[in-house]
Amino acid sequence: MVRLNKIYTRTGDDGSTGLVDGERRSKADLRIEAYGAIDETNAAIGLARSLLGADATALDQILSRVQNDLFDLGADLATPPASRVEGALRIVQSQVERLEQEIDLINERLPALKSFVLPGGSQGAAALHVARTISRRAERVMVALRATPGEVVDPPAMRYVNRLSDLLFVAARAANAGGAADVLWVPGHNR
Repeated sequence: MVRLNKIYTRTGDDGSTGLVDGERRSKADLRIEAYGAIDETNAAIGLARSLLGADATALDQILSRVQNDLFDLGADLATPPASRVEGALRIVQSQVERLEQEIDLINERLPALKSFVLPGGSQGAAALHVARTISRRAERVMVALRATPGEVVDPPAMRYVNRLSDLLFVAARAANAGGAADVLWVPGHNR
């Protein structure tokens, strides 16, 4: 159980922060940037959930589970595999598989696309598109972290964040009246 008695500690005043194993790293470190981008994604999803209508209960439940998973992913990234913290929280393959099932469930109810979708439509859909783009940035940072000598990002964590942007895309379409209110790209329209 997490217990936070004091919100500020002053330990980060020097520009460093602590990982789960106690190691101190610069707040500009790629690992910190990775779980920071995951946190931003989570906040953007929270905003999107607040903008979804009352008829989006099933979608809201999916997004609620995703938000919880993103705390798991943040904990995973804040605990480098080399640190060997006993009982470290890790993203597991079943979380990736659940995302895939939810993507398929949402997508099967949507009309097929004949054009790219512009980010927009309803407020909830637009916010989900923002969350999607933040999750894509988080993925890019995780890829850069994984490519850094001496750093490891577990494969299920990479798969999860890769699927997440897909889930947020279909969720945005679902929030746009099941795709009926999608704003479609018209190539060369303004030439």
